[in-house]
Amino acid sequence: MWKLKIAEGRGPYLYSTNNFVGRQIWEFDPDAGTPEEREEVEKARELFRKNRRKGVHPCGDMIMRMQLIKESGIDLSIPPARLGEEEEVNHDAVTTAVKKALRLNRAIQGHDGHWPAENAGPMFFTPPLVYFH
Repeated sequence: MWKLKIAEGRGPYLYSTNNFVGRQIWEFDPDAGTPEEREEVEKARELFRKNRRKGVHPCGDMIMRMQLIKESGIDLSIPPARLGEEEEVNHDAVTTAVKKALRLNRAIQGHDGHWPAENAGPMFFTPPLVYFH
């Protein structure tokens, strides 16, 4: 199974002047993970193959996201705030939406502070909003 290594990497072809902060590499271990995790990764790989020709974006890297969310331990089970066509936007709906967005951004952030493979424009504005622990 593939595993994303963040701020790690020693070897003849990797050199760093900042202790590999912001560097990410993939490492393959055929015995890693439980059978359920391997099944989930295979489903993500198959979905990637099916959507590859449609223009998959960097933030579509589901294997990376699954790993980072699992390692973060952050609870992402807040139910979504759904508003109907005629409903007014209220304080609770906005608060719920912002909490969900910030928790997801915290969950997919690497332990060294960067967002691996995230190249989206809004990510430029997000770091000041995220609470670093």
